[in-house]
Amino acid sequence: MSRVREIDAIRAFALFGILLANIGYLADPAHIALGALPAVDNPVGFAVSALVLTKFYVIFAFLFGYSFTLQMRSWGEDRVRARMLRRCLALLVLGLLHGFLLWFGDILTLYAVLGVVLLLMRNIRPRTAVVVGSCLIGFLTLVWAVLGWLTSLAPTATMPAADPAAGARAVRLVTDGPLGFLTFQAENYPPYALFVWAFQGPTALALFLYGLAAGRSRLLERRERWEHLIPRVQWTGFLVGLPGAVFFAWASGRPDEFALYGLAVNTVTSLFLSAAFVVTLLRVLRRFPALVDVLGPAGRMTASNYVGQSVLVVLVFTGYGLGLAGRLAPPAVMGVAVVIYAILLWLSSRWLRSHRHGPIEYGLRAATLGAGRRTPVNPA
Repeated sequence: MSRVREIDAIRAFALFGILLANIGYLADPAHIALGALPAVDNPVGFAVSALVLTKFYVIFAFLFGYSFTLQMRSWGEDRVRARMLRRCLALLVLGLLHGFLLWFGDILTLYAVLGVVLLLMRNIRPRTAVVVGSCLIGFLTLVWAVLGWLTSLAPTATMPAADPAAGARAVRLVTDGPLGFLTFQAENYPPYALFVWAFQGPTALALFLYGLAAGRSRLLERRERWEHLIPRVQWTGFLVGLPGAVFFAWASGRPDEFALYGLAVNTVTSLFLSAAFVVTLLRVLRRFPALVDVLGPAGRMTASNYVGQSVLVVLVFTGYGLGLAGRLAPPAVMGVAVVIYAILLWLSSRWLRSHRHGPIEYGLRAATLGAGRRTPVNPA
């Protein structure tokens, strides 16, 4: 079974958005003392919050579910259970190492656990998967809205003011050599992992199920069945998604109840905006097919690029390397992100000229397939 090259390009596109969303946390670790969401008191922060934050994780999670169906076809029903369990265990170990050593906002442990849930639900009918996913999205939206309403009833019960000394300490730890940065990671990874699970877990599972339904229907492999709907999806996605994204970013900088209402709105409207991004990319790829060759290698090495982003970010901003945390203005931070992404695109292309898989993908395949096992190239 041949690879679906456009899926690789979409993965690479999602990786760029994830880099833009993540880099600000280590570029300015002082705002970690203010809470989980990044600052929106500058144009770059506002734009990232509106157009990037959560939107690209939506794409990433959807493709995880879609790729699971490709793996099932490649492995066969009799082998998918054992192999997926081994793959999820390997992802869990990789995620723990990544979370403690490089990036406290790691998503791989969450994907490892939800991958087991997806395995248990692998025979669900596509329509049922969409219904269950939509119920999860609806429930999470309701939870955020109710929390916002309850908070508005007690306006004095606000979060305590941020301690400037805590922000200064965060910057000092991040830039104070490897030991200082590891101390920062050890302090922040466990609580932030809980935040990631609570904030992204239900949405990720819903998107896994949407991807599973799309994969079972071969949605991205049979574009001719729905290509005529692309303009409608594109404009509906932007018309619904952009106002919701702006409200989410605006609310993130307001009192607690507004931030919670923003999360409620974003839970739904981010799906529309992400869909608009994807179909826009598909139209661009159709018009400029050479972009598939540029983006595709990084999409084939998703895990290596995800971890590689963290490696390069910490080398720039932490005590592992240059220690520039807190020193660059937001536009310069975005420039660093673009340079890191370009470097990884180039490295991915160079690596795949002489290798079939990325370096981390080799390890994941060894854990998934077992020592000495050989199978056809995985199309996912």
